[in-house]
Amino acid sequence: MDYDVKDLGMAADGKLRIEWAEKEMPVLRQIKERFAKDKPLAGLSLGACLHVTTETANLMLTLQAGGADVALCASNPLSTQDYVAAALVKEGIPVFAINGEDSQTYYRHINQALDRKPQITMDDGADLISIIHSERADQVDHIIGGTEETTTGVIRLKSMAKQGVLKFPVVAVNDAKTKHFFDNRYGTGQSTMDGIMRATNRLIAGKVFVVCGYGWCGRGVAMRAKGMGASVVITEVDPLKALEAAMDGFRVMPGVEAAKIADLVVTVTGDMHVLDKAHFEVMKGGAIVANTGHFNVEINIEGLEEMAVEKRTVREFVEEYTMKDGRKIYLLAEGRLVNLAAAEGHPAAVMDMSFANQALAAEHMKNEGKNLENKVYGVSEEIDQEIATLKLKSMGVDIDTLTAEQVKYLASWEMGT
Repeated sequence: MDYDVKDLGMAADGKLRIEWAEKEMPVLRQIKERFAKDKPLAGLSLGACLHVTTETANLMLTLQAGGADVALCASNPLSTQDYVAAALVKEGIPVFAINGEDSQTYYRHINQALDRKPQITMDDGADLISIIHSERADQVDHIIGGTEETTTGVIRLKSMAKQGVLKFPVVAVNDAKTKHFFDNRYGTGQSTMDGIMRATNRLIAGKVFVVCGYGWCGRGVAMRAKGMGASVVITEVDPLKALEAAMDGFRVMPGVEAAKIADLVVTVTGDMHVLDKAHFEVMKGGAIVANTGHFNVEINIEGLEEMAVEKRTVREFVEEYTMKDGRKIYLLAEGRLVNLAAAEGHPAAVMDMSFANQALAAEHMKNEGKNLENKVYGVSEEIDQEIATLKLKSMGVDIDTLTAEQVKYLASWEMGT
């Protein structure tokens, strides 16, 4: 079996960590039990480009239990947990991922996963699909469809579909309510704060904490920072999201104005150069900047390096940039996803729902993909409801159901009074 990981000797540790995560993933566990029995993915080749974490490992093992021939590469050079990569290889899953790999190795690993000619792609950021469309178009006819995990990837894919260049259907797993309402808000919120604190060991309470972007991930980060005692400022370009942030009790102001008072700044937009030279010029000495968006383009790192007269690593995941006037600005995790580069990513309990969506979306694509147009599709309401119901059951939470009379009332236009 072809693979490329750091050290197979780490597999035993990885297996224990995967088992630990699995205890908090009861929905995916129930799907795995059904998959192992029914083998709905039998004969299917599936290529995944995801963060190589303990939670992802449980998804890969679920797909394998369903009969799929799975290969995995990393969707970010710094997010790979090497012990997980080793453990999955021992389980018979080809993995191409090494923490800290350079850009050349990163793309070589993507191509190694594609060498296995997947019929379904599973992306976190749309890199697999991007490479297929730009460099390996000869594989398109072999592909049934794909799934996409994150906001950034969905944006890229919807752009491709709008321009008429998307060559196979894709399910936007990120758009499922049981994904972005929970993973993006609670998962990103908690894990981003975890990454910042592990990297810096700084007190959050009393700090001016600027969040650039008030989408679901931004809401989560702002919520957690506020809960830890920070004075939270939001920057936005969308008037509706800015209004919502103001109504939620946060200060809202332009980015350059926020940069002047910031102790910490976190970007979470999916766009490039959200923090640019104009922001660095006005930041006070000691300001810390981090990114929790998918790609490391949200902070103009090249611009920051051009402005700095000195750069040094002062602790793991913290680089100090000294400006001409002596101010020091600190960049975390090379501008990559701070929650995965400096911490362990989302807690397993929230990834349980996200990866349950991925597993069921893969099953749906296998069954229906050839009947779909080359568009980006949402996850069905039925799948969303099923996952939410299973999650509530696992938490020991019961809810009410509508009576026949109530169902009739809600469906009737005659019974207004």
